[in-house]
Amino acid sequence: MKKFALATALTLAATSAFAGGIAEPVMEPEPVATEASSSAGGIVVPLLVLLLVAAAASN
Repeated sequence: MKKFALATALTLAATSAFAGGIAEPVMEPEPVATEASSSAGGIVVPLLVLLLVAAAASN
């Protein structure tokens, strides 16, 4: 009976020593910064249309 109690005590002591353990670190991916593109194409097209309309109206 003493051996059983000793074995139980050692088993409990050993399992609590490893509780939690060492976990692998989790690396989060680095955020990727994107540069803002200019919207010059969005401005040029309406100006060209306005220019064409003005040229057509002057004739």
